[in-house]
Amino acid sequence: QGRDFSFDDCGRAFTCLPAEEPGAPAEALVCNLDSLLWTMTRRLCVGSPPGVWVCSTDMLLTVPSAPGIDWDGFQGVRVIAVPGSQAYARNHGVYLADEQGLVRNIIYKGTEAQIQQCAGPDGTVPLVCGVVFFSSDAAEQLLATHVIPPLDACTYLGLDSGAPPIQLSLFFDIVLCMAGGVTEEDFVKGGGDASVRSARSVLWTALRAFPLSMACIPGASYDYMTTSASDHIRSLTLLPGSASHLCFCKTAHSHVDQPSLLEDGSSVTNCLLEGAVQLAAGSVIQHCHLQGPLEIGPGCLLSGLATGSSLALQGCPLRDVILQGHHVRLRDLPCRVFTLTGCLDDWQSPAKEATYLNVPWAEFFHRTGIREGDLWDAEMPQRSRCLLNARLFPVLHTCEVLGLEDVLWLLAPAAVAGERLARWRAAWRMSWQELLPCLDKAAELAARRALFFLQGQRKVRRVLLGCQDSSLLPLARSAVHEGYHEALLGTLDEVASTAGDAGIAARALACIADVLGCMAQGEGGLRSGPAANREWASAFGRLESGDIAGGVRELAAERQKWMSRPALLVRAARHYEGAEQILIRKAVMSSCQFVTVGQAELPPLGHWVQVACPARLDLSGGWSDTPPITYEHGGAVVDVAVLVDGCRPIGTRVRRIREPELRLVSFSGMPQSEAAVELVCRELEHLQDYCQPHAPGALLKAAFICTQVVQFPSQKPLCAQLMESFGGGFEVHTWSKLPHGSGLGTSSILAGAVMASLYQAAGKSASTESLIHAVLHLEQKLTTGGGWQDQVGGLIPGIKIGRSRAQLPLRVEVEKIPVPSGFTQTLNDHLVLVYTGKTRLARNLLQDVVRNWYARLPSAVQNADALVGNAEECAQALRQGNLPLVGKCLDRYWQQKKCMAPGCEPLAVGRMMDALRPYVYGQCLAGAGGGGFLYVLTKDPQQKEALHQILAKTEGLGNFSIHSIKVDMGGFSMEVVGCDPK
Repeated sequence: QGRDFSFDDCGRAFTCLPAEEPGAPAEALVCNLDSLLWTMTRRLCVGSPPGVWVCSTDMLLTVPSAPGIDWDGFQGVRVIAVPGSQAYARNHGVYLADEQGLVRNIIYKGTEAQIQQCAGPDGTVPLVCGVVFFSSDAAEQLLATHVIPPLDACTYLGLDSGAPPIQLSLFFDIVLCMAGGVTEEDFVKGGGDASVRSARSVLWTALRAFPLSMACIPGASYDYMTTSASDHIRSLTLLPGSASHLCFCKTAHSHVDQPSLLEDGSSVTNCLLEGAVQLAAGSVIQHCHLQGPLEIGPGCLLSGLATGSSLALQGCPLRDVILQGHHVRLRDLPCRVFTLTGCLDDWQSPAKEATYLNVPWAEFFHRTGIREGDLWDAEMPQRSRCLLNARLFPVLHTCEVLGLEDVLWLLAPAAVAGERLARWRAAWRMSWQELLPCLDKAAELAARRALFFLQGQRKVRRVLLGCQDSSLLPLARSAVHEGYHEALLGTLDEVASTAGDAGIAARALACIADVLGCMAQGEGGLRSGPAANREWASAFGRLESGDIAGGVRELAAERQKWMSRPALLVRAARHYEGAEQILIRKAVMSSCQFVTVGQAELPPLGHWVQVACPARLDLSGGWSDTPPITYEHGGAVVDVAVLVDGCRPIGTRVRRIREPELRLVSFSGMPQSEAAVELVCRELEHLQDYCQPHAPGALLKAAFICTQVVQFPSQKPLCAQLMESFGGGFEVHTWSKLPHGSGLGTSSILAGAVMASLYQAAGKSASTESLIHAVLHLEQKLTTGGGWQDQVGGLIPGIKIGRSRAQLPLRVEVEKIPVPSGFTQTLNDHLVLVYTGKTRLARNLLQDVVRNWYARLPSAVQNADALVGNAEECAQALRQGNLPLVGKCLDRYWQQKKCMAPGCEPLAVGRMMDALRPYVYGQCLAGAGGGGFLYVLTKDPQQKEALHQILAKTEGLGNFSIHSIKVDMGGFSMEVVGCDPK
């Protein structure tokens, strides 16, 4: 069904998608019982008592997600049946059951009358599908018989004791003895030879007392896996809506250059098809690497063909044939052998009555010139001569290399066949019966693995260069498990260095980090952590300078030194994520082109330019504004500019001073715990830590550089720059009355305020749109990352929705949301702000979010879609003035935040939200979550005091406080004031 798969230690393909995982089909899941038994039994055993499931493996079974088996009062043994047609039942087994569901008999290839007796009211019959459930008591009784002769001959104990082996049927030797309509005499006598009759007698004694019931599952289907090639092809090419419940993907784990050439009803699995490869309906290609132009007609199955076979296939019409390449080992000699048969051929029917390549043998002999003596020894009886033992397939030649053309000529017309006959006769040939023991299964599976990862490498290029939302993490895990990680890393290096796009290169580096993380196998420490080791500095420097190809090469060279143990692998993964962040910053800095700076009057020396800004509430859509999500997926965020306790809590003021220096003063925290940081910068070297977010004054230093008030780096000293351009230096004061980690957008809004005041104080002007993009640029310089919602929320007044498209350069467009008259006041009356007492750091959450997004985990992609959709719905609810619907959007938004960043709801905050839930339409933690402010939309107006009383009575909340908020329709204010030093 196109699920991602890996290989276990034995080389068998298995799926790694749990049956009930999101994304699994809810209506049915197709299981091959040999490898997916757990998937099916997980559904069947819901509600079943303790016991043992026993299953045969020669079928495909489709089981509904809710089979609805009634286990009340169950005891004994229960067989599982599926409904089927009476025509199908003529060649299979059916159960004869009474009205209570107790089995009376098992009819195998019965007469029309016997099958009709088994039919239900709808005309279908319960088919034997190979699944039986034994209760604990019945299973113990059955297992106890393994030491009783002659049943001990079914185990190694009996065989090692010299007993002749016997073969028993699950249904006709074990289950049948419990059928109510079967007598002991008929059951025992039907056993054939004496040993089987004796075994049946023991089983009758042990199991007869247990009732045998049947559960026929509506909606299930069963397909017996026969040796018929045409049946096999048909089972792999079923179309939706066909009679069977099975429906296979047209392409699975394959890279196809021109998928439009694959007709509906065809099937391609684990293949690399390059160029124009046309595949007709009803045909299958598996485990092949082919190059077009090729045309494969209907009814064909091609398997195990390498790219070198493509030339022989060109111009060769194929229809209703099975063409396979095999890895064969003849003692110590590995070789490749090709077999060719018709899809209608019967392997074991006598040649006189059978066909080869879908025509009678006599016609085949006449066309090709081949004689019976070429295929079978003279002493072999005519009735024993069949396709299975016909020496048709060339294996070795004394002086020539054999290839696909040495079997394809068997399809050729007589004129062409004559040229190949002598070469064919000169080759050592083998029959399929002789080839079968020589098949090199390890080499075959290795070739299939290699092909899987070769087309996996193509998938990597296709997904990354095409900016597709497909997850490469399952492929990375498989590559590491199978030892193909070096090839995958090489492909990712190639994509990163040649893409010519910083966004694509960043995702490729993130995928390399995932591969390294998988190689560590859960050891070596946490993925999130520092990434500034000096050994990686040269590569980082190349990326910073814009030399992506050179940086990727240096990263790859350094990586080789960090591959020896899990701790080094994890540290290398962290540094690749650090390199990825450099490229994200490069991509986001493309927004600079939307920053337009004009000239303005230079304020007088000593006059302050003062800016005061509101905080912001994000009502929906947050995280979709975060790079790289915002430019790879597209974002939409609904924001509201708000006054907190009646004032604009964020502000700055700047003035020019005579001294050629930068005086930086920062106040932060709640008024009662205000802290100040004072710095004086007189040299350019004092600004060099602007890109270290925790360095004192880093934001202000970055603002001077991003506004180009100061040129950095520069050969010209700082004092010379300041005197030449402004006749002196600058003094900057900033403040925030909000606690650190409030979630109200403080740092980004403050950055916007600083840049606005700096521009003005330097005699420049910038529009609000320019400031929004300038802040994006500043935060990339500062290396804090972050999106655009905060500055949109705090710099633009009122209620609005910001949007960004899935493209670079990154541009933010803002639409003010018109609301009904009086609705703004309604919001003011119903919005309450609660400080949780818990601080949060978005950076701690950001790394995990970006990692999950780059991995394109389905949950992350779906959640990004949901965030944008919810933002648009919230905007519409605000336009309508629908307060309950706005509250619903807030609640949904909080669930989406928790999905995007698991762990962002502290226990105390959960208790707080539970206590408030009956009194609010909706509630959400502001910003990324994890702490800070909780905002609630109350059902009743003016509920500040009431909520305080509710929370005061709730245990385990710690120090919280209630604040009033009001929508700020004026936005940030900027004014030039006098020389008052205060």
